[in-house]
Amino acid sequence: MKTILMTVLLAFSTTCAFAADKVPAHPHIEIVTSLGAIKLELDGKQAPITVAHILELVDSGFYDGTIFHRVIPGFMAQGGGYTPALKLKERVETIANESGNGMTNVRGTIAMARTSDPHSANSQFFINVADNDRLDPTKDPHNGRWGYTVFGFVIEGMDVVDAIVNSKTGPAGDFSRDVPVVPVIIKSISRVSYE
Repeated sequence: MKTILMTVLLAFSTTCAFAADKVPAHPHIEIVTSLGAIKLELDGKQAPITVAHILELVDSGFYDGTIFHRVIPGFMAQGGGYTPALKLKERVETIANESGNGMTNVRGTIAMARTSDPHSANSQFFINVADNDRLDPTKDPHNGRWGYTVFGFVIEGMDVVDAIVNSKTGPAGDFSRDVPVVPVIIKSISRVSYE
């Protein structure tokens, strides 16, 4: 039994190391929206699971035609999971939470959205427009909690993010508020080289 367990653990660690080796250390992506373009640098070293997942979605064209469906001035702009008709668009699989990676939810960072289940992140992400350290994990041994995984930061286009987050909002679909009245469409997200 001990030999079987060791074999399984060795295979698992080898698989994880192989997958982590395949994730670029600092890939760049560009989000082209109806209000302008945003360029980001992702951190494949600090958040390899998240970055690998995001790049798979980007490469498949998953995000093309989705929207920023929740925007709150002084907080964040969230998108990547709904169509302009506010129909949910997500895959079945979720990913492990990597919020303990040392990256923090400060202005200009991009993080994974999730439910109250810490390991429920799917395709939705948000860009912080303020320092939101309350979204970081806590390390209190008696009251510790998971945070929201930061996996990159804006390198160009923060003015576009600010324009998105300051869009006029209201209720729409199943949302009681915070939905841009004029949809902010994600026309495409693609990998780009940055110099």
